[in-house]
Amino acid sequence: MSGSDGLCVLLGTLVLAAGLTLVVFGFFSFFPPRKKNQAPDLTNKAGLSACVREGKNSLLCLSVLSESKAMSSHAGKHSDTTKLGVGKAIAVLTSGGDAQGMNAAVRAAVRVGIYTGAKVFFVHEGYQGLVDGGDNIREATWESVSMMLQLGGTVIGSARCQEFRTRAGRTQAACNLVTRGITNLCVIGGDGSLTGANEFRCEWSGHLAELVKTGKISMEQAKFSSHLNIVGMVGSIDNDFCGTDMTIGTDSALHRIMEVVDAITTTAQSHQRTFILEVMGRHCGYLALVTALSCGADWVFIPEMPPEDDWEDHLCRRLTETRSRGSRLNVLIVAEGAIDKHGKPISSDMVKDLVVKRLGYDTRVTILGHVQRGGTPSAFDRILGSRMGVEAVMALLDATPETPACVVSLSGNQAIRLPLMECVQVTKDVTRAMAEGRFDDAIKLRGRSFENNWNTYKLLAHIRPPEDKSNFNIAVVNVGAPCAGMNAAVRSTVRIGIIQGHHMLSVHDGFEGLARGQIEPIGWNDVGGWTGKGGSNLGTKRVMPGKYMDEISLTISKFNIHALVIIGGFEAYTGSLELVAGRERYEELCIPLVVIPATVSNNVPGSDFSIGADTALNTITMTCDRIKQSAAGTKRRVFIVETMGGYCGYLATMAGLASGADAAYIFEDPFSIHDLEVNVEHLIEKMKTTVKRGLILRNEKCNLNYTTDFLFNLYSEEGRGTFDCRKNVLGHMQQGGTPTPFDRNFGTKLGAKAVLWLSDKLKECCRHGRVFANTPDSACVLGMKKRNLVFQPVSELKEQTDFEHRIPKQEWWLTLRPILKILAKYKIDFHYTEKAHLEHILRKRLSAEKKV
Repeated sequence: MSGSDGLCVLLGTLVLAAGLTLVVFGFFSFFPPRKKNQAPDLTNKAGLSACVREGKNSLLCLSVLSESKAMSSHAGKHSDTTKLGVGKAIAVLTSGGDAQGMNAAVRAAVRVGIYTGAKVFFVHEGYQGLVDGGDNIREATWESVSMMLQLGGTVIGSARCQEFRTRAGRTQAACNLVTRGITNLCVIGGDGSLTGANEFRCEWSGHLAELVKTGKISMEQAKFSSHLNIVGMVGSIDNDFCGTDMTIGTDSALHRIMEVVDAITTTAQSHQRTFILEVMGRHCGYLALVTALSCGADWVFIPEMPPEDDWEDHLCRRLTETRSRGSRLNVLIVAEGAIDKHGKPISSDMVKDLVVKRLGYDTRVTILGHVQRGGTPSAFDRILGSRMGVEAVMALLDATPETPACVVSLSGNQAIRLPLMECVQVTKDVTRAMAEGRFDDAIKLRGRSFENNWNTYKLLAHIRPPEDKSNFNIAVVNVGAPCAGMNAAVRSTVRIGIIQGHHMLSVHDGFEGLARGQIEPIGWNDVGGWTGKGGSNLGTKRVMPGKYMDEISLTISKFNIHALVIIGGFEAYTGSLELVAGRERYEELCIPLVVIPATVSNNVPGSDFSIGADTALNTITMTCDRIKQSAAGTKRRVFIVETMGGYCGYLATMAGLASGADAAYIFEDPFSIHDLEVNVEHLIEKMKTTVKRGLILRNEKCNLNYTTDFLFNLYSEEGRGTFDCRKNVLGHMQQGGTPTPFDRNFGTKLGAKAVLWLSDKLKECCRHGRVFANTPDSACVLGMKKRNLVFQPVSELKEQTDFEHRIPKQEWWLTLRPILKILAKYKIDFHYTEKAHLEHILRKRLSAEKKV
């Protein structure tokens, strides 16, 4: 999200509620269409079988096959997952530098491990605790990981360990594991920590032989512990591990950085200053690059792509041009490992001296340092850590002596497993490529996400607008409810359009403004500083274009509009459908158009994510943190929290995962009074433990009759004498606020990609100076689907849309609901019938791409 490109899984089968227990078929769940507020008929076997057939199961909805590989079917073979771990023991440790979200991964690993019947152990102080043994290795309980989600760093500690680098130290670590019956190790750390774990695994048989020989363990113990399984999760704010688009902690670090950037921007504007920010990352420029994209920086220095030899002149020219266009500030981002083409370091002080000496600008340097590692983890990192923790445990329980050590990774919108040492090797290849001056190769080896970020940055910052114009006019309009990140998308759209040589027009107040001719040219400077602003600077309304077709066609003709960018939610999608339908009557509507999803509800068909949803999710999560703190202080208190989303339960479900909620009621997962009874009884039992608090989330339109007031009254009555209740309706605060780094970056990339696509369409549809586009593929929704940003014709998406409830018929995040229930300690049974295989990194054949 991070930040970036994403968090996400395959579609699923069916979550079934029956009586007092919930039976889940597979980890993937998909719900058939039903009437409003009507519970599914679970007694109809034919209907049930059809629902199950519609889905595609996968182990724990986290591991997926690569698209080029088929999944192995084991139909008819069922396993009771609550007994998969019986007789097994798992140790969890965090190593290397700390990162926000590590605690979420530890919590998930512990709870899922216990859920499967395994014993789970904490290893305190990383590999040092593994070597020292004793109280550093302790059995974990369900309650011992409570209230960990919102904590930064790592609760179980991390330490550098020289002893583990020696064979004697690793032998002692093996002894400590064997004596406790631990043969499964879950390591959360960077590439060094994971490489050490793999070396430990490869030497395992040798350690056992030595321990038996010295009498420290018996032959029976050695036989029981004959092999060690290793699964890694990458926890690092640097995002420098190849094979994953995002590491645990990166998104939170970006949050800390952007908080500082936003604060600095205001003081810089006041004094017309130039600010130079140095961010972490070691030899990886990811944090610096995404920060530059998210704040619209004038320049960024990253180690993967050093500036040209005359960069000093180029930089000074850029800053001068920016000031001449009316800007009152300059922001320069420097990665701590930045170098020039010859491998010499470029420091923030060096850049400051250059700016002061050449230009005489009032310049300040801010080195963020370890503040980037601190603070509360973002919602993205909590969900990422939780998903990875669950998958890591399942990978350990699946492992055999022949299974290579694997690492759980994120690829676009998919969570995958990859062989650990392949990822480590590619990571080393990046370092080698930079050392040899093959910087283009280094960018490619960092992965598609990094490369896309770099290409987008170059478009926005390194290319001057052409003198020759295209004579095409592209209008941009915001439609529907406002959300954070809309302005970032508009800024990117406008600037890339200008770079492409187009004339850009802004439409104020949605389709109504389009009908009334509220249109004016918008230039490069007009959108300066928009990335960090919430809401919609253009203004937006929910009005549909249907009743204004005559006026809209006249406006398009009057202003000679050749293409349209529509940024908004479900209204933007349905409005585009009306415009396409109007092409039969109005020739003026035969122009290319693209919809960029932007809504907190995340309910636009054709995209797994919408701009604004991440900001809303973080707002809800932070509010729930405060509510849980209040409940923990008061004791025996349950909060009922209502979230936005219309009929879409995305916010409630994902916020439930991010905040550790006990239940999340949504429209897509029908519930009855019996389910409510189960939830109440669950909370009553919870109050008997040391965790004397509860959190219930309710999507605003999850049920017509079971309103927030009804739930509050029900819980208050049934919990009388055991707990008391409070309710909180978050309301429109979810639509406001400063956009998160993910929404800024996502909006920037979608805007750029949309205009580049329109540029191609305009050339394709232009004949004799006239644009005419009436094919289905000339009106598309641009969205993220699984691992890619794709354009899908709006007309083809109609079959995938539930127009009555304004949601897609298939929603990927429903597959995460069983995880929410498991982590909340519900006694649910589930089966999986298909297993996922390891994917492999597709090595890029870079030699053929080298420049001569």
